Amino acid sequence: MTEPILSVRDLVVKFSLRGQILTAIRGASLDLYPGETLAIVGESGSGKSVFTKTWIGMLDANGWVDSGSILFEGKDLAKFTTEKEWLTIRGKRIAMVFQDPMTALNPLKTVGSQIQEVLELHHDMRGEEAKARTIEILSEVGIDMPEVRYHQYPHEFSGGMRQRVVIAIAVACNPKILICDEPTTALDVTIQAQILELIRNLQRKMGVTLVYITHDLGVVANVADRVAVMYAGEIIEYGTVEEIFFDPRHPYTWALLSSLPQLGVKGQPLYSIAGTPPNLFTEIKGDAFAPRNPKALKIDFVKNPPFFQVSPTHYAKTWLLDPRAPKVEPPETIKALRAQYERYAQ
Repeated sequence: MTEPILSVRDLVVKFSLRGQILTAIRGASLDLYPGETLAIVGESGSGKSVFTKTWIGMLDANGWVDSGSILFEGKDLAKFTTEKEWLTIRGKRIAMVFQDPMTALNPLKTVGSQIQEVLELHHDMRGEEAKARTIEILSEVGIDMPEVRYHQYPHEFSGGMRQRVVIAIAVACNPKILICDEPTTALDVTIQAQILELIRNLQRKMGVTLVYITHDLGVVANVADRVAVMYAGEIIEYGTVEEIFFDPRHPYTWALLSSLPQLGVKGQPLYSIAGTPPNLFTEIKGDAFAPRNPKALKIDFVKNPPFFQVSPTHYAKTWLLDPRAPKVEPPETIKALRAQYERYAQ
């Protein structure tokens, strides 16, 4: 078995808000393997972005890692406390592409100077050498006339081109891990496809490990090797993309997939998940999804389930997989997905 490039164990992240403590990440664990594409999915507020921001030391000032470990290249990133320590990792070894390129770029600086700054900081390049490499990177991310574009400002670029610039900044130092936080949210469908193809090509060329944070399960199906499902600050199921889409086991994953518009029936209202996510200011007893789960067992309200193994690559955190649990059938939409996959696999 390949050794993980990054290993997170029992991570707990807290924030101080209005005199109260909010537990945003509640004991999440995850292994990331070299060269793979992992997608982290879940509703807004499930903790996807906060979880990955701990890998590059970008938590807001009122947040901290309370316990757990983040092991990367022999170091525990959870123990980093100074900006000097983080500069050896952020941008250089682990980089991030943010969802809104307009806020990620400085409107007062030329695009070329913003990419060049990364090379000067991490690669100690200067002058003409740094400029030549910056123009080369602009060309690599598919920007025409890079020598001209080098001198232009972000407002002179379209949304898709700005996202290419943000990607150029992220890959300038050949990072080992590239985190893409909703990289296509603000873009139209055709530009989305181009950006995803660009990221895929860069991965093939550089051998980088990709982490996608997204709501869009259609994107996940196209790009991911493995999927981790997050809910209320916990990873509640993970497996290969086929296992999560066609053989999901956690009721929350069932609900997420049932919400796909493609699975709707003409003339009937689209499925939506009832209720709201739990209040993270208070301690959650049992399975966090239980109050919204129509198939919840009594134990779900009392005790948080451990991970149960479905296959060597597939684990789910639900009492339904306990050998003593009553047999609960998945929703019809999930059965239809499974049948479709079985026909396709034959």
